[in-house]
Amino acid sequence: MWWGVAAALLANVLYSTGFVLEKRALSAMPSVSVRRPLRLLRQVLASPLWFAGSVALAAGFGAQLVVYRTLPIAAAQGIFVSGLVLLLLLSSLLLGERTSGRERFAVGGILAALLMVVLSLKEHGDGADTVGHEAPVYLVLTVCLPSLALGVWLYAHGERRARRPHRQPSSGVEYGVGVGLLYGVSSLAIKGVSSSLTDDGLGGALLGLLRSPYPYLLLFTGAFGLVMSQAALQRCRASLIVPVCTTVTSLFTAVLGTLAFGEALPDEPARLALRVAGTGLAVAVLLVMPKHDEAPPSGAAGTGPTVPPKELTSG
Repeated sequence: MWWGVAAALLANVLYSTGFVLEKRALSAMPSVSVRRPLRLLRQVLASPLWFAGSVALAAGFGAQLVVYRTLPIAAAQGIFVSGLVLLLLLSSLLLGERTSGRERFAVGGILAALLMVVLSLKEHGDGADTVGHEAPVYLVLTVCLPSLALGVWLYAHGERRARRPHRQPSSGVEYGVGVGLLYGVSSLAIKGVSSSLTDDGLGGALLGLLRSPYPYLLLFTGAFGLVMSQAALQRCRASLIVPVCTTVTSLFTAVLGTLAFGEALPDEPARLALRVAGTGLAVAVLLVMPKHDEAPPSGAAGTGPTVPPKELTSG
């Protein structure tokens, strides 16, 4: 159980580092566009800094496989949200992004949520946490397919708003929610992959995996998530879009993943209260996030959005 906690904290470090490195690399690139995905891929793959960030994210994926084999889904998500603290710190130190008062206030709430979730865990004895390993395929597809469609639609809606003249500068919440839904589906797929890594031997495990929907969900979310997240990271503050994305992903995975994989919540009232309160507090981070960045003063140079609308759609 505690190996899972350690793996979750390691995944937080790897994911936060990866996102910040990619954001720093994207800041030095010409404007990227989801309308030209191949050009976008050529641009990012030519950057050593972006590649280093991708390696860190891939290592975080490996750590997440360990987490889902040892921790209940809801508990894992409560710990994953704590990575927002490190993300805000790194984006301030390495990217020079200024966080708002509400974002700094959210850090304390995230740390409290992490403590609650960890205290709710129980490894031995009556009422010990159980980790689900199987989910009905029809239920997984019923949950995932509409979520993918909604995520892509929200992102496209954000793109249309970005092209409107005289729009209020957006912080990228729509981008974050859209990508967060894709990553939520990806997180369920990772849970499914981890459950498929059985002791039946490599051949049997691989055959069972290919018969499941999980590798195909990962391919879809990986391809679309890569293109969408890179464009969003270039346009918006990493210190806001990544927390929104992470919060949506965690909420989606904690609620629907727990139901799909049949994982029971703690039966002891005190642990149940800690688990529910910790997860709920982590989700509340999304509600305190500002929906728009502050516009520059009207008399200052460069009024309007940080990135001109024309550049947002140029490729």
